[in-house]
Amino acid sequence: MARGRSLGTVLFDVALHVMLTLAALVCLLPLIQCVALSFSDSAHASAFKVGLWPVGFNLENYRWIMRGAQFRSSFFISVMRTIGGSLLTVLVTVLSAYPLSVRESFPGKQVFKWLLIVSMLFQGGLIPWYLALRSLGLTNNLWGLILPGVVVVWLVIIAFNCFRNLPVELAESAQIDGASHWVILFRIYLPLSLPMLATITLFIAVGHWNSWFDGLVLMSDVSRYPLMTYMRATVLNPEWARMLALSVNYNVTLLRFLSDRGLRGAMIVVTTLPILVLYPFLQRYFIHGLTLGAVKG
Repeated sequence: MARGRSLGTVLFDVALHVMLTLAALVCLLPLIQCVALSFSDSAHASAFKVGLWPVGFNLENYRWIMRGAQFRSSFFISVMRTIGGSLLTVLVTVLSAYPLSVRESFPGKQVFKWLLIVSMLFQGGLIPWYLALRSLGLTNNLWGLILPGVVVVWLVIIAFNCFRNLPVELAESAQIDGASHWVILFRIYLPLSLPMLATITLFIAVGHWNSWFDGLVLMSDVSRYPLMTYMRATVLNPEWARMLALSVNYNVTLLRFLSDRGLRGAMIVVTTLPILVLYPFLQRYFIHGLTLGAVKG
């Protein structure tokens, strides 16, 4: 089959592979340098002598951030937010999409659809959003990082389309056997929609893990910062990290072995690692697409 390919097709494939390789390098090289900086000593990192390989290998940067009470607290908050927010958002997404996907109508079905669409197109703004959350007692609170984003309309649309593409005969046969909608959803639809569930779960988890702005707005207490908000404060103000070290009685002599660039590189590596660990377990579901057909013709 390769012999029948035209010269234009071959050149297009070569150009495509070159472009994809360059795009991959653009994404990977900064991360590789962060890893190299995180394992390099202070002198070489501060002098910008570290490339893609550590110079003066040491683990002091990782020891420092792992001993930091603020880093551990922010890391725990982000983990709790990501797990709790992902589970709750997936549950709400599924429970919102399933009634909209079935043929049976219910009172207010069209109104509910329009409310979802309008909420996706128009937003009230930052100040009304903050005032509403403050009036509900969701400032300086972990629930304030989870509940405002529990309904993601475009994820509801993805789940809705996935359920609509499943053979309706499955639900009808289950209903003939006396199955309720709860049984149809959790024992038929969801097992057949694992790629969709994996996709939206990854989107939600990455969104929660990488979110920093809501933590900056809603958390007036620094000790309640999620990890990315803490990272932002550290990256924009490197001296803030050193002040935190002194405030928790670190050995001052240790600070001379640390550099701001090395510390930031280590923090970036640690904060990126959970998503890199999670993705391979969900990658195989992406290969099968967002939906799976239950009946093969």
